[in-house]
Amino acid sequence: MNDKLVIIPTYNEKENIENIIRCVFSLKPAFDILIIEDNSPDGTAGIVKSLQQEFTNLYMLERKGKLGLGTAYIAGFKWALEHGYQYIFEMDADFSHNPQDLVRLYEACAGGADMSIGSRYVTGVNVVNWPMSRVLLSYFASKYVRMITGMKVHDATAGFVCYTRRVLETIDLDRIRFKGYAFQIEMKFTARTLGFVLKEVPIIFTDRTLGSSKMSKGIIKEAVFGVITMKIRATAGKIKAIKQPSIG
Repeated sequence: MNDKLVIIPTYNEKENIENIIRCVFSLKPAFDILIIEDNSPDGTAGIVKSLQQEFTNLYMLERKGKLGLGTAYIAGFKWALEHGYQYIFEMDADFSHNPQDLVRLYEACAGGADMSIGSRYVTGVNVVNWPMSRVLLSYFASKYVRMITGMKVHDATAGFVCYTRRVLETIDLDRIRFKGYAFQIEMKFTARTLGFVLKEVPIIFTDRTLGSSKMSKGIIKEAVFGVITMKIRATAGKIKAIKQPSIG
């Protein structure tokens, strides 16, 4: 059985979904894929179902509608743990994350990290096709997170991540609160608070060329105020493991 699973949430990704699936399946070492499909009206689920006839290691969870990025990943994490995967990845469907970099994220965790992060900012600013306003927003948001939380992570909102199984087994996933970009911050902050080793792997992030962005003002607001909430909860000792991590 393969021990590596890539979780890809989708909503209206018909332009990208087949290509991203084929790219991931072309990689060595091999990765399985789990699509979390939020009832896309554009027929994304139908494309995935047709590809399941070709790829036996392509799986899909269909949900009733857009329930938030965080809940999609939580559903995927629980599915991955139930099915015995050791390395669990988050990745976007739109090629903003280069599938080739999955191999480097895996190697970082196989080499000793508990969680590896595809980082746009660990070696400067490595973003392509974003307007300057969005680059500055994202960059300074990560600076803000570092200042408030004390995390030594340059790209706290990154959504290109590899978790080892023990991280997801240890975190109480039912207590993760946020749904948008704050979800990404909360997962990193919780893992760090519980003593896990986080490693940033430099990547080049390329904004989508097909389909539309899911960014919204509500997502940004959640991230800004969510960081303060997380810090208060950590200070109050409310971030606890579902079981004690076996660090070392």
